[in-house]
Amino acid sequence: MRRMFGFLIGVLVGALVGSTVALLMAPESGENLRGQLRERGQVLMNDVRHAADSRRIELRGRLETLRAPREVNL
Repeated sequence: MRRMFGFLIGVLVGALVGSTVALLMAPESGENLRGQLRERGQVLMNDVRHAADSRRIELRGRLETLRAPREVNL
């Protein structure tokens, strides 16, 4: 759990740093750049949500497997 939390913080910090550098170095107008950043941010958030949903499904399956009664061989 701690590793996942650290990873998500790293993603957020990286996105903020990348956005700041892009704003400072951008040759395009502010309006176009903001639109592109907004679009990229939405794509990133969709990717994060998809990854989280996939992981949640996987972990629920593993939890159900662990909760299932086991056969005892005597």
